[in-house]
Amino acid sequence: MSPLTRAARNRAVGLLGAMAAVVATWTVAAPAAQADDMRSRQWYLDAMKADEMWKVATGKGITVAVLDSGVDSTVSELRGKVLPGRNFSDAGEGPGRVDNKDRDRHGTNMALAIAGSGAAGGVKGIAPDATILPVKTGDFAFNGWGPTFKGIRYAVDNGARVINISSGGVADEASTADWLAAVDYAHKKGALIFAAAGNDGIESRSYPAAVPGVVAVGALDTKGKVAKFSDYGSHLALAAPGMEMPGRCTDNKNKYCAFKGTSHATAIASGTAALIWSAHPDWTGNQVLRVMMETAGHNGPVPSKYIGYGSVRPAQVLLEGKGNPGDPNVNPLLAAQGGGQPTTSKPSEPSKASQTSPSPENTGASGSDQVKDQAAGSDEGGFPLWAIVASAVAVVAVIGLVVAAGVRRRASTDA
Repeated sequence: MSPLTRAARNRAVGLLGAMAAVVATWTVAAPAAQADDMRSRQWYLDAMKADEMWKVATGKGITVAVLDSGVDSTVSELRGKVLPGRNFSDAGEGPGRVDNKDRDRHGTNMALAIAGSGAAGGVKGIAPDATILPVKTGDFAFNGWGPTFKGIRYAVDNGARVINISSGGVADEASTADWLAAVDYAHKKGALIFAAAGNDGIESRSYPAAVPGVVAVGALDTKGKVAKFSDYGSHLALAAPGMEMPGRCTDNKNKYCAFKGTSHATAIASGTAALIWSAHPDWTGNQVLRVMMETAGHNGPVPSKYIGYGSVRPAQVLLEGKGNPGDPNVNPLLAAQGGGQPTTSKPSEPSKASQTSPSPENTGASGSDQVKDQAAGSDEGGFPLWAIVASAVAVVAVIGLVVAAGVRRRASTDA
């Protein structure tokens, strides 16, 4: 697929890239103090009962491929956890080169959310003992989708059971067959692919989230409700935390920033799959996905175009033993989708507000806020109220918002 034109690129990044970079930075002098401070910011770990789950499983033995901007394995939380990987990007060092460079730290932050160790008071991932396979695919607007197709095949050929793609955009009819072939290849190798829904708060179908069998992930806020910026549609499969997510700042990797976006939500969903799979290594990807869908938290119709089958709740599987793995050879998402083909029509255009760096007050699609403003999980192993309130208070007390203009193609807001 040839690179997109500048106009098409603007439309693509406006559709699924982050809206405005609304971030909060913090720097703590002493590592011990930073450790306490960081955990208070990772509100979702308490909400998901992470400490209890880690007594059962930690993601050990599961490789998660991060198809993104690269992964910096030198940050403290990722040391010894990142495989060499491969660079399929046409930019920078050139295709095939293996390196630790990640200029905008998007891929690094996805890896942290999935498998960060928490070392030196840093970010701890939902599956802290999982292994990261970095696959550098670059910006599709410049490189086309080719690097991503190659990256998917490379990932599964090199042991990845879970593939995280926290980005997306427009794909034309010519690329549909390539998408189907790449996803089918991963499924036949037993892998699961998770992809970000997008951050314009509109109903849209972007790639690869719209490809049948790909687990499209929406974002939840700190109250366990659908985030106003999270894109939605009938293809949505699951939802996960995507607000006030800590990571390394884009402009200074030695500082931490708060991010929001379906990028981080996708990483949490990928990490959840790794966590469950490490507890049940004999399960197939189909069985892991089935229990994730069966135990997802929801209030209302299932599936919902806002949260799919609901919010990821690994505690239901690991602590309560819930979820029937079922047939190892049947993909539950494809079965639910009727084995249909992806639409080749272009996603809905982003709103004018999303293209002009909106403030936190005017993000999302106001016409659907009333419907979207619903709890995505119950208080049974989902997002307990006490954890949400305590964490939200801690976050509000320490975070100052800084609005930075600019739109990126990544499905999270960056510093």
